[in-house]
Amino acid sequence: MIPARYANLLFSFFLSLMMSCLVSCIATVSTIGLIDGFHEVWLRSWLHSWIIAFPAVLIIAPITRKLVSKLTASP
Repeated sequence: MIPARYANLLFSFFLSLMMSCLVSCIATVSTIGLIDGFHEVWLRSWLHSWIIAFPAVLIIAPITRKLVSKLTASP
């Protein structure tokens, strides 16, 4: 098992992986359609997106958590 201290890093890894995969797929389909060779184009697009998404989530997630905690009532 992975130690709990890596939970935020692991969360960011999987969130950025899945979100960039989904968004790049939608953007690629919207741009070029379902053509022959779509998977190669999409995977290249996804990789470029994920390279940006992973560090972005590492930076944006803590900011978002603070914003949400300020906008919500504590028990």
